[in-house]
Amino acid sequence: MSTRMEAEGQESRGGAVAPVSRLRRNPQSFLKLILLGFALVGLPLIIALINNALSIDRLTDHSRKAVYQAAQIAHSSRALVDEIAAMERAVRQTHILGDTSLLEGYFRAHNKFESTAASLLELSLHTEHQLLLAQLQLSEASIFQKVSAVKHSPEQLRELIGDFVLLRDSARTFATVGYALIEREVEEMQDMAGHARFTVGWQLLALIPFAILLAFAFSVRIARPIRQIDEAIRNMGQGELSKAIRVDGPQDLVYFGERLDWMRRRLLKLEEQKTRFLQHVSHELKTPLTAMREGADLLAEGVAGELTEEQQRIARILHTNSLQLQRRIEDLLSFSALQAEKAALVKHEASLRNIVDAVLQDQNLIIMSKGLRMELSCPEFMIHCDEQKIKVIVDNLLSNAVKFSPAGGCIRIWTSKTVELAQLNIVDAGLGVDEVDREKVFEPFYQGRRVLDSHVRGTGLGLSIAREYALAHGGNIDLVSRAAEGAHFRLTIPIRDADGSHE
Repeated sequence: MSTRMEAEGQESRGGAVAPVSRLRRNPQSFLKLILLGFALVGLPLIIALINNALSIDRLTDHSRKAVYQAAQIAHSSRALVDEIAAMERAVRQTHILGDTSLLEGYFRAHNKFESTAASLLELSLHTEHQLLLAQLQLSEASIFQKVSAVKHSPEQLRELIGDFVLLRDSARTFATVGYALIEREVEEMQDMAGHARFTVGWQLLALIPFAILLAFAFSVRIARPIRQIDEAIRNMGQGELSKAIRVDGPQDLVYFGERLDWMRRRLLKLEEQKTRFLQHVSHELKTPLTAMREGADLLAEGVAGELTEEQQRIARILHTNSLQLQRRIEDLLSFSALQAEKAALVKHEASLRNIVDAVLQDQNLIIMSKGLRMELSCPEFMIHCDEQKIKVIVDNLLSNAVKFSPAGGCIRIWTSKTVELAQLNIVDAGLGVDEVDREKVFEPFYQGRRVLDSHVRGTGLGLSIAREYALAHGGNIDLVSRAAEGAHFRLTIPIRDADGSHE
């Protein structure tokens, strides 16, 4: 068997090579898919952060330059006004005192004026500011030429004092315009800051939903193969082995899905082998058991000679246990037929009361041996059914009630009907069904927690077969919840067949 499994494993691996083109379209591994998802989700946010950082850096650099230039313009404008005042003061003193050596102060102030004006020209001034500065330089140069021409005649300097008033007014106008331009720069920076805030806000509004959408898409992409694997495992756990398993996603999960499908095929073959084994063993056991049961019947009837009381008791024990074993074998045969889908129904009109009476008659011996009391309330009515299958259902339900009822206990059986449905209720006098077992009592081969001390253990197939036959009739068997002790099973089947047959 291990050789066959290895061969099938190689076959499945060979099959995995076939859809290479499909696997190439998927990430090589689940980890790579997760990393790719994180990268694509985080990349837009990272780009937005970098862009915002660059915008803030540009705004900061521009602000720094604007502040520096504004400070230079303000300082130089004050310096120009101060130098003009110094030049005017030197000219006045020279004129009043008649000392030409005092003009040295004028020339020093003139040099400083030119130096300051030159430094202003190096700044990025606006056109309006540059024109005012040029006019201011021309006016000062004109005065300088005049002063230079009459520097040896102090009395002639009186005519130039009025030019300094105009020059000083021009310097103040230049300073005023400079301050206005500084305010304009501040407003531009505020506008840039507002634009940056607007851009950042819109980026966040656009990128956050985009990131969420990408995260959702990758979550679906990641969760889909996991859901497929979970569904495949759940189906195999529930015995649904006919549906092929296919997993879409990363290559390693696709391969894992192929291994699960290989396991499904192996389980399906094992299930078929088990069914065939049960059929063969059941048939092999049934033949010698029939001979044993007939031999016990002959002994009990005295065909081979009169038996003592002790011998008759032994013969009855043999007969009773052979019937129980026959019932177990019939359960195995019925289960095998159900697994092989061979349980076809042969329906006709039958009395549910007669079916119950026949089952009670078959089990009368064991009922009497345990001293059980039967409370029977079954009015006469007809149902359209497979009488043999309904008899198996009732027999299994009653056998279950008899087995779990203590000696001297009471078993209640009653039937009822509506316009379309018939019901059969059987309540035993046992301990009932444990809460843990309630969802599993109809599973094949399941043995509950509350097992009686008996020499003959059940197969765990009776209730499973009974429910399958009930479902085949379009009905069901339910375990009814009860506050008192005992298990209450209810069979519900249609009175009329789907083709319209009725009682």
